[in-house]
Amino acid sequence: MLTSHPQVPRSASFMYSSIPDAETGEVSTRIMQQRAKATRTAVIEGAASIFEEVGYGNASLSDVTERASVTKGALYFHFKSKEDLALAVIAEQHNIVRVAGEKIASAGLPALETMIAMCRTFGQQLLDEPVVRAGIRLTFEASAFNGDVKGPYQDWVTTMEMLTRQAQLEGDVRPEVDAGDFARYLVASFTGVQMVSNVLTERRDVLKRIEDMWRFMMPAIAPIHGQGSETP
Repeated sequence: MLTSHPQVPRSASFMYSSIPDAETGEVSTRIMQQRAKATRTAVIEGAASIFEEVGYGNASLSDVTERASVTKGALYFHFKSKEDLALAVIAEQHNIVRVAGEKIASAGLPALETMIAMCRTFGQQLLDEPVVRAGIRLTFEASAFNGDVKGPYQDWVTTMEMLTRQAQLEGDVRPEVDAGDFARYLVASFTGVQMVSNVLTERRDVLKRIEDMWRFMMPAIAPIHGQGSETP
C-alpha cells in the first residue's frame, strides 16, 4: 500500500479554460499544445514519485494517474505502457543532469574543477530532485522492463573523458593517466558512492561521500611536481 503523499501540483496551464477563437470558434492550437505538454510533465512527475517510492515492479498506472491527477486516457495518450513511462522518467532524469552539467561547463572553470562541480551538483540533485532519484532507481531496475539504459552512462563517461583530456592539457592531471579508463572509473565510483549512501543513510551523507571520493582519487591523478629534479 502506498504511503500518504501529496499529489503533484498541477501546472498552471491546466487552469486554462477552453477559450474559443473569436472568429473560428476553435480552441487555440497553442493552448492545446501547452495543455498536452503540461499533462505529459505531470504524468512524468507523478510516475517519478511512484517509482521512487515503490519501484518499477510494485508501481501501477492507476497509482500514477492518481498521483498526477490525470485520467487514464490522458496518460495513454502520451505513454503506451508502464515501460514507456519508466523510460521517459529515465530520459527526463538524464536531461535534468545534462542541463545542469552544461551550465557548469559554460562557466569557464578549469576542466578538473568542472568535473568535481558536476559530481557535486549531481549529488545535490539526488537530494533535491524526485525525478533524478526515480531515474537512478529505475536504471538499477531496468532488467525488470528490458530497458536499454546505457545511453546516460555512455554520455557521462564520454563527457568525463573529454574533461580529463582537457585537464591533462591544463596540467592538472598526469599525462600518463588513461583518460578513458579514468572516466569509466570515476562514473563507476560515483555510482557506487551514491548507491551505498542511499542504502546506509538514505543519501543524507552523499555530498560528504562525494567529497571523500575525490579526496581519495586526487593523489592518483595529480601531477607530481618536481619529480626527478635536482635540489638547488
